[in-house]
Amino acid sequence: MIKIWSKPNCIFCDKAVNLCKLKNLEYEKLMLNEDYSMEDLLESFPDAKTFPQITMDGEYIGGFTELSTHLL
Repeated sequence: MIKIWSKPNCIFCDKAVNLCKLKNLEYEKLMLNEDYSMEDLLESFPDAKTFPQITMDGEYIGGFTELSTHLL
């Protein structure tokens, strides 16, 4: 399953969700300050500087660009 660590009003987060829908992939969208805190994000992804942060089956993928490359 793909996990998308998202934040409000994030275009690339929305693009990641739309790509998963387009490819009929199972995904979970986690929203900042609803499903996790910034501290949680930095604990899981210490080098995170952008949104979204994406994992697939527990493996770190990166952001939207890396996800789209990974799925091609």
